[in-house]
Amino acid sequence: MKLFTNCFAGRPGWVIQHLLLPAMITLLTIPALANPPLQLYVALTPTGGTLTPPAGIYSGPVTIDRQMTIDGKGKVTIDGDGEGTVVTINADGVQFRGIKIINSGDSHDRIDAALLITANKTTVEENTIENSLFGIHLRKADNNVIRHNRVSSKDYDSSMRGEGLRLWYSFDNEINGNTFKKVRDIVVANSSDNRFLNNHISNSRIGMEFIFSPDNEISGNTIENNDTGITVLYSGYLQIDHNQINHMRILTGSGLAFKESSQVVIEDNRIAHCAVGLRANAPIHPENILYARRNTLLFNDIAMFFYGEKGGHVIHNNAFLNNFVDVLGSASMTVRDNDWRGNYWDKYAGYDFNHDGVGDQPYEIYLYSDRIWVDRPITRFFRGSPALSLVDFVERLAPFSAPELVLRDPEPRMQKPAESRFSSNPDGSPD
Repeated sequence: MKLFTNCFAGRPGWVIQHLLLPAMITLLTIPALANPPLQLYVALTPTGGTLTPPAGIYSGPVTIDRQMTIDGKGKVTIDGDGEGTVVTINADGVQFRGIKIINSGDSHDRIDAALLITANKTTVEENTIENSLFGIHLRKADNNVIRHNRVSSKDYDSSMRGEGLRLWYSFDNEINGNTFKKVRDIVVANSSDNRFLNNHISNSRIGMEFIFSPDNEISGNTIENNDTGITVLYSGYLQIDHNQINHMRILTGSGLAFKESSQVVIEDNRIAHCAVGLRANAPIHPENILYARRNTLLFNDIAMFFYGEKGGHVIHNNAFLNNFVDVLGSASMTVRDNDWRGNYWDKYAGYDFNHDGVGDQPYEIYLYSDRIWVDRPITRFFRGSPALSLVDFVERLAPFSAPELVLRDPEPRMQKPAESRFSSNPDGSPD
């Protein structure tokens, strides 16, 4: 009764007589085994009020059409019973926290989600979403804060799940400190000026995918054990920094992948144990340049791979450590024509006689036996085998033809640069 007393304090007696008593009768006549509908509690909450439902399991769907605060205190569950979207927020300024949402529908066509937001300036925090096809769906929703939520999809193959987070024509949102596990992707489509900070994304297909979505910030996230880390398609002016991207191990898996995306800044990231650390097409137009600075790439099959007809990217002050191959391209000029300078290469065997921290000789990479498995991908299985190692040794000792120059770094670093502090915790605190 305290819930309803708070909602109707100071209201005329006829309101209680005509609304409260019928509502109570409705609740009393619900079968004992059915979950009470949370929508009834929402309908009885005044605009600007706070709803704190008693602990328990409630049935959905729920639609919130006016500004209010709903706080489940971590003790309230909304069950969608496998039908449609469970919770829809249509009103600006709603605060929705401490709720567990389970069992959305399973229609990709309808985008059945745990939570659909079509409003602005809402705060969604400290909720748990389980067994829901799509997690949180922002549709034409701006200036919202999505933080400290835990999201997982249905127990399907990764390609058959829904997005853990989906932004469509949504701007100026903050996605901070969330955990997404066993979802399909995080998709950002036609959305800009959003901030993705300190999130953890794992055991999914694509960590984050940006499509026609410029001017977004991706910082401090941990993305691991997916097929691909971050994919950027036709999206310029992104800031991608201080992320940890690990264990993208399928054959086509990349830590970072770019296509026709201009003026993207990639700084202070750590990319480890991926099939390809960074994959990008060569810029067709001068403005389609990537700026890769102070990144650490280690234990990747191929640290960086470029495809296309020419280079042009700026790659300065990165560290290449214990990669099977540091850099490859679909053609030599694709890599060679990039701007390489001041990188640390663990395979560099030069000297620094004047002690300025820079090698006295440029660092150069040539293709020897690597050309075999570059030109014939089927032979990649034999990389590192005694046979190819012998071929590589003979080619270097007495080459049958001039090897191809892949890249030239005129100022290779002699010492590995110190790595930036990364955040892998949902609250953004460092390791």
